[in-house]
Amino acid sequence: MSEVIKNRYEFVVFFDVENGNPNGDPDAGNMPRIDPETGFGLVTDVCLKRKIRDYVETVKENDPNYRIYIKKGVPLNRSDDEAFAQIGIQNAAETKDLKKLLKEAKANNDVDKVIRDYMCGHFYDIRTFGAVMTTMVKGALNCGQVRGPVQLSFARSVDPVVSQEVSITRVAISTEDDAEKKNNEMGTKYIVPYGLYRCEGYVSANLARKSTGFSEDDLKLLWDAVINMFEYDHSAARGQMAVRKLVIFKHDSELGDAPAHKLFDLVKAVKNDDVTAPRSYGDYTVTVDETNLPDGVSCEQRD
Repeated sequence: MSEVIKNRYEFVVFFDVENGNPNGDPDAGNMPRIDPETGFGLVTDVCLKRKIRDYVETVKENDPNYRIYIKKGVPLNRSDDEAFAQIGIQNAAETKDLKKLLKEAKANNDVDKVIRDYMCGHFYDIRTFGAVMTTMVKGALNCGQVRGPVQLSFARSVDPVVSQEVSITRVAISTEDDAEKKNNEMGTKYIVPYGLYRCEGYVSANLARKSTGFSEDDLKLLWDAVINMFEYDHSAARGQMAVRKLVIFKHDSELGDAPAHKLFDLVKAVKNDDVTAPRSYGDYTVTVDETNLPDGVSCEQRD
């Protein structure tokens, strides 16, 4: 793997949805998430991280150093046990004798670091987002907690969005009794006719160096994953979703040369004057004021 990143980054992502539900709220019957006070649409950071994980798992399917820790239907302890086996702790799940475990590991007081390094080295999402791995898988030991260098905010729509309930006809009948009584059933699905969403993110070189070893290759893969996070995961429920723009701010130093909020303020998305109800990305103008970039910060734009 390449060397650990040495520069801090901030980034802004614009993505849109057309006739789909970008992130259903299970507490509201899976309706699109909306801020009830303002009407602006929301997409959680957890939802976006899932898309990034799925992309990495797809393109790095056979790479042992780019596996995914948080996966649907896969117990976390299965991966945790693998880490313990690699450092020599086997068949000790029932014991609570910490000294015995340390002796078997032959790592003395460094056993925690050895375990965390193994997990970070083999699981991309741990290197990137961090993880809480504190389930008690080997008596008194666990894989610890790792704070990741990459963090995302909730995505928020640029303008208020409308959640529409669309009635649909279901011709698949569930039971034999239903077949005798009716030919179809009615159902509903929720859509946002159109919404342009903005998400902001952070990459800490300081945490990468101290915690997970997030590398230059990992960073390149992150940008590719952000750009393509909806491309391998299309569905009828989400409609047409696409990342429209990625704006990357790179600092010259590890700790950064300007506050993040000042960089985010340079990025604007404005509805065009002749548009009443936006229905496409072309109804907006996205600008980045690169002329006012602070010293020590450069900007890259990807469409």
